[in-house]
Amino acid sequence: MKELKNLIRTIPDFPKKGILFRDITPVLQNKDAFRKVIEIFKEETPKDVEKIVAIESRGFIFGSALAYLIGVGFVPIRKSGKLPWKKVKIEYDLEYGTDSIEIHEDAITKGEKVVLVDDLLATGGTALASCKLIEKCGGIVKKILFLVELEELKGREKLKDYDVFSLIKF
Repeated sequence: MKELKNLIRTIPDFPKKGILFRDITPVLQNKDAFRKVIEIFKEETPKDVEKIVAIESRGFIFGSALAYLIGVGFVPIRKSGKLPWKKVKIEYDLEYGTDSIEIHEDAITKGEKVVLVDDLLATGGTALASCKLIEKCGGIVKKILFLVELEELKGREKLKDYDVFSLIKF
């Protein structure tokens, strides 16, 4: 994993002063690194999973490739107002205020087993809201996969009721 971690650029003061942004684009640009990530995610995916659900927007990159590789459907979770069909919505708290995410109401059927995918685990708020949204639709979250985890932000604590895997830790 060291070679993958070394590909991730750290950009200070982006998008604002005091933030260390972890740029995953070098992993995506490197065909061998990207393939390795998807293969590891495949190994981590329970065999009985019926759909891959991914969080907008970088989660789509990994989630869709994984869904294709294992031969299951792909479901996007999007920011509010981005989906055109009937949807289910959930609001969640941010540090200052609230946000919301949505999924099409027919995307997951009752009892369907899913894996949730995103690029980065920070505070865990969006991932937890996504799990609750999946469960609101009747789905069962079997596992959550992240490329990167920012351990100091303790997002894993919010996800303590779920099986969480992160490939690279900072």
